[in-house]
Amino acid sequence: MLMEADLPDDVDALRALVLEQARKLESADAEAERLRAIIEAFRRHRFGRRSEQLDQDQLQLGLEDAETALAEAEAASEAKAGRPRSDPVRKTNRGSLPAHLERIEQIVDVESNACPCCGGALHQIGEDVAERLDVVPTTFRVVVTRRPRYGCRSCESAIVQAPAPARIIEGGIPTEALIAQVLVSKYADHLPLYRQAQIYARQGIRLDRSTLADWVGRAAWYLRPLRDHILDELRRSERLFADETTAPVLDPGRGRTKTGQLWAYARDDRPWGGCDPPIVAYVYAPDRKAERPQFHLGDFAGILQVDGYGGYAALARRRQQIRLAFCWAHVRRKFYELADTSPVATEVLRRIALLYAIEDDVRGLSAEQRRAARAGRSRVIIDDLHQYLAARGRQVSAKSKLGEAIRYALTRWDGLSRFIDDGRIDLDSNTVERSIRPLARNRKNALFAGSDEGGDNWAVIATLIECCKLSTINPHQWLTETLTSLANGYPANSVGDLMPWTVVA
Repeated sequence: MLMEADLPDDVDALRALVLEQARKLESADAEAERLRAIIEAFRRHRFGRRSEQLDQDQLQLGLEDAETALAEAEAASEAKAGRPRSDPVRKTNRGSLPAHLERIEQIVDVESNACPCCGGALHQIGEDVAERLDVVPTTFRVVVTRRPRYGCRSCESAIVQAPAPARIIEGGIPTEALIAQVLVSKYADHLPLYRQAQIYARQGIRLDRSTLADWVGRAAWYLRPLRDHILDELRRSERLFADETTAPVLDPGRGRTKTGQLWAYARDDRPWGGCDPPIVAYVYAPDRKAERPQFHLGDFAGILQVDGYGGYAALARRRQQIRLAFCWAHVRRKFYELADTSPVATEVLRRIALLYAIEDDVRGLSAEQRRAARAGRSRVIIDDLHQYLAARGRQVSAKSKLGEAIRYALTRWDGLSRFIDDGRIDLDSNTVERSIRPLARNRKNALFAGSDEGGDNWAVIATLIECCKLSTINPHQWLTETLTSLANGYPANSVGDLMPWTVVA
């Protein structure tokens, strides 16, 4: 920033200096505009056509770097201009400061209360208040528990002492809050245990990864009944979503990994105003056999909304009380891959888009209102689309990609059209697919589970953390309180009272 003393007296020199400063500002502005264009390109990848989308983790990393560079360019521009400038193009979310945060007041006052003009006494007529978010880096503390022992002078053999508080890790050093922190970091923030150990080491806390793993395993043992209770709750539901994803597991006998499966079962009745809370449960299995969902779902009777995996169809054939509803998003994907080269695929996508437009209008209405709207508006689209697919299916090779996409839809037509007559059914199974994503992120960071038991622990803890998220409950706070209750012998037949959706946010 130029000071007045730095300005030349000569007019020509002053003009040259102004032009030089203007060129510098233009250069900084051009760099900022270039970076804004990069950020917009990243955002187009996020919301653009599926074939153009980036991996979400890659996208976030790219946006972080571009936005960091933009902030640097703007800071340089502001410094050269000599003042901060308002930028209507860039709307930055500067965050909010919750009321529960501790406030540390800092008074910045004048050096003298004497008026600079007449020397009289100044009096306060107001103040400017600014709040900034501060942080104290992760601070460990040691909880010292003292238990005095008492003896009686008359009865020297009598010693009285309060019992030691119960712990999840008997004889260990962690509090339940620290165990909760390890669980949330690993299963919600996708931070492997060895990295957590490195973070603790920077604070002088030397903990082996194996020690942290021991804490996680013991916590999982305490928490497993809660996951099983959630599964029982799901089995009593009217409608469920189901999906599965791979879970690489170390196979020591062969010196490599094998492919296990994490099955997800979810309930979310909010789109039609249902009263039951949204929940999800994960179950690990070493394979993808069709009998797995039958075992997991027990005596469930109702609507099961799924993708095209044949194991669910086999389940419905064996269990007449289960009716399948299929996913239009999966149908759409198969035609989307062909849209650039096939007019038929483009026409199918147009008609599916009409169905989704109707769903946007009925989301949040009662089940009966949704059913009535679909009967009046969606049924004709479905009937015409079925005729269109059947006619085109006879005209194309069954072995072509288009033929496969048409056959995928027609062979599942009853389940795809079931939503018309039942307002509780959604158009797709995106609800459970969203619940699968955190598992995929954890898999990407942890690479694989160490054993089948590790895969099961993964399913147990992820279940509880995701249910906290669905209930908008802080998972660290909930886990801390729940682990403390379990360590103190909370009755096994009352674990339903500990569920995240029973907590008043």
